[in-house]
Amino acid sequence: MTKIKKVFTCQNCGYQSSKWLGRCPDCNSWNSFVEEDYQEPSELKQRLSFYEDEPVLLKEVSFEEKSRIKTKIEELDRILGGGLVLGSVILLGGDPGIGKSTLCLQISQRLAQEGYRLLYVSGEESVKQTALRAKRIFSETIKDNLYIVSQTDVSLILEYIKKIKPKIVIIDSIQVIFEPSLSSSPGSVSQVRECTGILTQIAKTTDTILIIIGHVTKEGNIAGPKVLEHIVDTVLYFEGERFSNFRILRAVKNRFGSTNEIGIFEMTTQGLMAVKNPSQLFLSERPEDVSGSCVSASLEGSRVILVEIQALVARAGFGFARRRTQGFDYNRLGLIIAVLEKRLGINLENEDVFVNVVGGIKIEDPAVDLAVAIAIISAFKDKPVLKESLILGEVGLAGEIRSITQPALRIKEAEKLGFKNAILPKNTLKNLDYKGKINLIGVTTLKETLSYI
Repeated sequence: MTKIKKVFTCQNCGYQSSKWLGRCPDCNSWNSFVEEDYQEPSELKQRLSFYEDEPVLLKEVSFEEKSRIKTKIEELDRILGGGLVLGSVILLGGDPGIGKSTLCLQISQRLAQEGYRLLYVSGEESVKQTALRAKRIFSETIKDNLYIVSQTDVSLILEYIKKIKPKIVIIDSIQVIFEPSLSSSPGSVSQVRECTGILTQIAKTTDTILIIIGHVTKEGNIAGPKVLEHIVDTVLYFEGERFSNFRILRAVKNRFGSTNEIGIFEMTTQGLMAVKNPSQLFLSERPEDVSGSCVSASLEGSRVILVEIQALVARAGFGFARRRTQGFDYNRLGLIIAVLEKRLGINLENEDVFVNVVGGIKIEDPAVDLAVAIAIISAFKDKPVLKESLILGEVGLAGEIRSITQPALRIKEAEKLGFKNAILPKNTLKNLDYKGKINLIGVTTLKETLSYI
């Protein structure tokens, strides 16, 4: 018989201890340990091997370019690096109601039309509920090779996979799937880790594509992130406000492609629709002749996105100045404010500073630093920025403007939308290969930048 013992498992990172601890020594979270039964599921290990694999020489392993399957959703294919890789495991996370299940249903529809056999495992909804949602989203007739089942027992799911032999399996969601041999409740770290490991092994041995939907915790992370992210091949996160029409899909981990790419979708009654020109969309409602607003270009992988940076500077109350950001790094904002106070003599000590990146997108590109600084100065002095101007540059601690990457791509994107001026670092301007209509202005310091705008 299998030996069972009691262990205490951190529900945040999966750390195990023989006794209860108030604080996890691995992730430093408090009151996260739950008592669970730990055992080796010996019967389960016998069910895992569908095929007998033997070691082979690496030089004899053959592969084809057709090993990727296109989902026919351009934004998703680009994030994945060209499509779904056979035998890959993809983890899709995001806030409730942001569109995870909707996207998976759209993937099922597109691939079913291409002739691939799919199995959609819905653990949170009944078959009728999922079918009702699918009919609302699908505009075409549902194909015969799309199977759906409402099941949470992983052992039965394995039997369905063995019987149907699908090319793509979608699990919605991993937090409700459980292994009967484990006594812990569904959603616990032990269950999530064990079920994901079982399904991953099946995907690798049968070349089945596995897409797993994961819930998000209050901190914005997938439940049991340290466990799941190490097991799967690709981790995709949905970003954006739940009640906004726009959704941003970002790759956090990708063994078969870049992690710098993002996909932008718009939520409609027919599901998630790809946004082909996000720059125009983000700038469509930009106000004119208003202080604290300027435009910069962020490089997200191979795509350039023009974004509007808004800043608001108001008198602080009760002698405590607040700093708030939306879509921009909070620590980076503090650094820029310190540079403005020290190098330009702008007194922001008693001023509340709010910075917002319009559209719900999160910017990590340092080339947006100068635009944030100029937006703050514009809001502080209540003077609008020069019309139809693109502002690019990284701000150094000495107040200098440092070079940026791919300036030609950024400027060409601005030219498409009718911009007439571009302010960028002078060192970048020296080696810039651009012959367009935009007036290029090279700057070296923040003081010099203010003289132009």
